[in-house]
Amino acid sequence: MYLYAGKIAKADLTQKKITIEETNRDWIDQYVGGMGLGFRYFFSQVRPDVDPLSPQNAMVFMNGPLAESMAPLSCRLPMVSKSPQTGTIFESNVGGAIAAELKYAGYDGIIIKGKSDQPVYIAIKDDRVEIKDAQGLWGKGIFETEEKLKSLEKDEEVKSFVIGPAGENLVPMACIGTEAYRQLGRGGTGAIMGSKNLKAITVRGTQGVQVADMKGFLDYTSEIFQSNLLTVDNLWAHTDGTPAFVASTNDMGIHPTLNFQQGTFEHWEKIDSVAVKSIKRRARACRSCPMACGNFVRTEKVMVEGPEYETLALAGSNCGISNIEAVAQFNEICDDLGLDTISTGNIIAFAMEMTEKKIYDFGVTFGDEDNYLRIPKEIATLSGRGKEMAQGVRSMAARYGGKEFAMEVKGLEMPGYEPRGNWGMGLAYATSERGACHLRAFTAFSETPYDLAAMAQEVVSQQNFNSVKWSMCLCDFWGTVNTEIMSQFLKFGLGKNISAEQLDQIGERIWNLSRIFNLRAGMKKVDDDLPPRIKKDPLIGGRAQGKVLSEEDLETMLQTYYELRGWDKEGVPTQKKLSSLGLADL
Repeated sequence: MYLYAGKIAKADLTQKKITIEETNRDWIDQYVGGMGLGFRYFFSQVRPDVDPLSPQNAMVFMNGPLAESMAPLSCRLPMVSKSPQTGTIFESNVGGAIAAELKYAGYDGIIIKGKSDQPVYIAIKDDRVEIKDAQGLWGKGIFETEEKLKSLEKDEEVKSFVIGPAGENLVPMACIGTEAYRQLGRGGTGAIMGSKNLKAITVRGTQGVQVADMKGFLDYTSEIFQSNLLTVDNLWAHTDGTPAFVASTNDMGIHPTLNFQQGTFEHWEKIDSVAVKSIKRRARACRSCPMACGNFVRTEKVMVEGPEYETLALAGSNCGISNIEAVAQFNEICDDLGLDTISTGNIIAFAMEMTEKKIYDFGVTFGDEDNYLRIPKEIATLSGRGKEMAQGVRSMAARYGGKEFAMEVKGLEMPGYEPRGNWGMGLAYATSERGACHLRAFTAFSETPYDLAAMAQEVVSQQNFNSVKWSMCLCDFWGTVNTEIMSQFLKFGLGKNISAEQLDQIGERIWNLSRIFNLRAGMKKVDDDLPPRIKKDPLIGGRAQGKVLSEEDLETMLQTYYELRGWDKEGVPTQKKLSSLGLADL
């Protein structure tokens, strides 16, 4: 097949059985790859009421069509499953080189079900897919495990997915690491892997990728590099990376500070891009990427790629931490343990506010660096106060109080953009399939942040577009890409025309498919909601001083959003809408 490998590897860990099947070509036409194709395969594999940590839950890793095709910024690999944090279908994706290795090994995806009776890892090398003993790796951190896997596989170039102690201990916000400092970060990917006694997946490929029109593909790639990619609109990713957002979000008054009490941080310049550059040693890039947006930092105390903006915000200002080296240390500790820094930062900030308000004493207050750096290990190992904190903000609030300032949506802790200062971000968080998420729709820089109708329209459009973008497995930082560009890559790569309009509809189909799954899993309109603090407490500081996103305004946006989507007032897709998208039978 052109662009696609044409095969899916399936592992049943209970039976210790590997099967290989052809990739469903009809589903490729309807869902492209990546997130969309992953959703469709997952929908076919798992009942919506499945327990996320049971053997019956599946992990679907699904490549995009452009992986290692020479198309730029196209080497991300998504995983789809049901989240232990939210109970919803979700997708998380990661960069690096593992997507390219999977394509070179000859597979479009990997589907894993069941549970091994002892720790194992899956080793993929071209036609050989094996389940191997991992008892000697259990209990080790991600960094050490990756190095040991290279030795076990006798290949320094092997790429791997690995969990740390957090995943082994089924911490709901545990993540999967690859190449030490990159993560399938949100939704509990590592906990799902740990529930299957699966320590790692290694991948090595030596095959190739075929395109229908090589000259046309390469000529178009060269043209896009100059006219669309390497432009001022995108090059911030190379010069500064995401730490550049620290200054801009503070300027707009949407920078989460002290558990989302404030929209600006007094000491923001101590954790901004200039501060990161002061300890940066080199840039780091994913495969097939000229941007090299990763900031590899090193001091006497720390060595890590990062911190990215989300970590600087949620584990920095949101916890009252203004020491860039401490935030980088926090980042490194979480990366090795296998913890999502966004959720972990939120959990600690919530504990800090609970302690300061004397609701419950977690032994940590805002700005307390020593405790702040100790807590991630306690969470990952379920020790001391970490045992309660590991269950997340929603669980902590249900047990001890503080629901009015528990900053989560559907159980997933919030990312680094304050919804009171941009109401579109509030709607994006409320309606995301995986809970509070800034990667489904991003309206933070909109010029009309309080226009209810405009924000609803923008969120719908971006959710549809990003569903295609993550299905093509393109990097978020290619901000100027569009479905016309994607269409041209597919034309030269596949040798057939897939129009931009068709891709737009595919994006809408994918979004509706995730909604169907979540409704069947028990989600209701009441779950499309935001924390009480966002709806009731005026924001402190900055340009958005005094703002709230009221219950009434959120409901107005939701109803406009549902109407634009062709859903009823309870957020259920109508039969007419499903029929128009080819989803009536689902």
